Amino acid sequence: MKHLSDIFKNEDIFQSSKAASFSAFFVVALIFTSLLSIRYYLYQNIVVNGIAQKTIVAKNSFQVVDRQRTELIKREVSNKIRPVVAPVETGYIKADLQKTMDEIEKVRKEKKSYQTKQKELMDVIEVNDLDKKKKVVNYILSSSENTITSAFTNAKFVLNELINVGVFDSDVSNFVNKDSLEKILGSSVKKSQYDLIEALMEQCISPNLIIDEYATEIARKNAKNAVKPYIVSFKKGDTIIQSGEKITQLKRDALKQSGYNAFELNKGGVLGIFALVCLIMYSAVLYIKQYEKKYYTPRYMAYIAMSGIILTYACTVISNSLLVTNYIMPFVAFTMILAIFTNPLLSFLISILMLAILSVTLFFDSQLIYVFICAILASSHLVSKMSYSKRFDIIWCGFQVGIVMFVAMFFVSIFELQQGAFSSLIQFQKQNPFFGILNGLISSMIAMFLIPIIEKVCKIVSPYALIELADQNQELLSKMRSAAPGTFHHSLMVANLCEAAAAAIGANSILARVGAFYHDIGKLQRPYFFIENQSYFGVENPHAKLAPRHSTMVITSHTKDGVDIAKKYGLPQIIIDFIQQHHGESLAGYFYNKAVEQEGKENVSERQFRYPGPKPKTKETAILMLADALESAVRSLKKPTPEEIEAMVNKIFTERLNDGQLSDSPLTLKDIKIIAMTFNKILRGMQHERIKYQEKVMDEISDKKINVQQVNQDEEFERKIQELQSKAQKKDEDDEK
Repeated sequence: MKHLSDIFKNEDIFQSSKAASFSAFFVVALIFTSLLSIRYYLYQNIVVNGIAQKTIVAKNSFQVVDRQRTELIKREVSNKIRPVVAPVETGYIKADLQKTMDEIEKVRKEKKSYQTKQKELMDVIEVNDLDKKKKVVNYILSSSENTITSAFTNAKFVLNELINVGVFDSDVSNFVNKDSLEKILGSSVKKSQYDLIEALMEQCISPNLIIDEYATEIARKNAKNAVKPYIVSFKKGDTIIQSGEKITQLKRDALKQSGYNAFELNKGGVLGIFALVCLIMYSAVLYIKQYEKKYYTPRYMAYIAMSGIILTYACTVISNSLLVTNYIMPFVAFTMILAIFTNPLLSFLISILMLAILSVTLFFDSQLIYVFICAILASSHLVSKMSYSKRFDIIWCGFQVGIVMFVAMFFVSIFELQQGAFSSLIQFQKQNPFFGILNGLISSMIAMFLIPIIEKVCKIVSPYALIELADQNQELLSKMRSAAPGTFHHSLMVANLCEAAAAAIGANSILARVGAFYHDIGKLQRPYFFIENQSYFGVENPHAKLAPRHSTMVITSHTKDGVDIAKKYGLPQIIIDFIQQHHGESLAGYFYNKAVEQEGKENVSERQFRYPGPKPKTKETAILMLADALESAVRSLKKPTPEEIEAMVNKIFTERLNDGQLSDSPLTLKDIKIIAMTFNKILRGMQHERIKYQEKVMDEISDKKINVQQVNQDEEFERKIQELQSKAQKKDEDDEK
């Protein structure tokens, strides 16, 4: 954890290179995509060797095609399609029948013996059944001419009927029998003729239709394509597969429809998720960079990314669990924590973006989305109203959000009951509105647990930590109250100004107040050298014994000393920024003007009399710079009037603007105007006399008599003066070289 926290100490870790920024963006996008794509790997945990290992219930209503049933229907339809046929020439069939009948007549008319005719007819009649052949031959020889003529006429009629109907190769034996002949000829024909007609048809008939294989295949394909897929519907709460049940094609497809991929990674789905993640991440980064610049730092961006990853992981686990309802997903905790460390608006927007991407990838239903939108809106709003006076406020905030979720879930439950969406009592219980209250309470506890961890790892200070730092019983503040009482009182006054001004322009008022408390802790190193403390100890101004350059070095070093003290006592970087930036690169005007009087302007470098900086980077530190200078200046006035206070405000603000000390801060002209008005209002109550030393036009030394003898008796104090003089002299000699 220590190693991870050290990463965030370097604010330029990603800003140093576009390649590094892109790499960080790409890595985070891949992490999100991997978590959101877990559903594509879940099948292996559900089905082993074709057997379901647990019961899966549909979390949303959906439809799936029963491919096996659909294919069966298609085969049945295809089989019902008769072959497509094409006719062939039939003249030769009639000719064969006429030729056979002519030969029969010829034998009958011959003047030969019965046995000879019988033998010849046996050769004419081509019937495989020998007994049947003999019977037909005897019928021909024993029948009269009229009977035979009638039989031939009926044979021609039967042949014409069969040809008109169409005869396939497989249909010959089916059509040529007594039953078929009875249907064609009716009851008027003597039964004795049937054997002869049947024999003639069997001998002469041949297929007059052939099957068009290509056309038949096309017809069957068209019939299959016309079959609509057989759809199986699953309602929310329906069982997709039971534990121990053998997997079928339908069950496999239903699982896949629910987010379980059976065999391989859905590359298209994963790529789509990655594209969606990149789009949403880019939108969030662009918004923060454009409208929330103070959060566009590695530590804040890393914090937001890690929070989103944790939320995604939790939602993925809950979404794929059968034991926990989706309404327990920690969106409330995510929104609350984000609002505490950033601001409610940014928290709301990021939470909505996270809800959008999770809704798409995890298939949230509309009711769930509605409930979480209400929860996110309530969370961001209620956090903005928190006083942060005590950490239990988070629990109360979480309970209030839980009530909002309870109401939203109650109406959702009523709606789904009316729509008949609940298929079981178990499903209804999983969407019990009391889960909303439970979510709010659990989320607040999660927030309380994670806030200190986030502060430690990401080096981000929460309002709770700021409130703790504002306690005047803190070791460092207690030390300043006793060792540098003037500085302590000055810090309190400045803190009041900063808090009011920050609140007026919408900046972080708590941060501004706490930063003001600690901005001058560097004066603890040499409190006697700062005029606000000299009167408390009854000492003479030591700067009377020092050259202007030496005095400037002492005065300007209190920012560096303050940083060292802050690091020693473990103050967060955001407070250290106040210490470093509250003077910016401003000029120590009193000592600069004094040096000009003594040495001449051409011999004095203005750079030597300026603070090391940097200039204020935030609204809060810029407010502190203005309040610090203004409080000192106003208290140097004797019984100031409202007009004098307003004139001093305008003077200090104009000097800082003209000197470019506010050039790096995000303050607008409107903000500066509001700050000036706020300062004017508050400073009218600050009409206490203060020793003057900062203005050239003011007296350099107070009229108050200083006990010089007491100072001279303070050997330690005298030693410090001599030490500073020697260091300053050595530095001047080095500069000349």
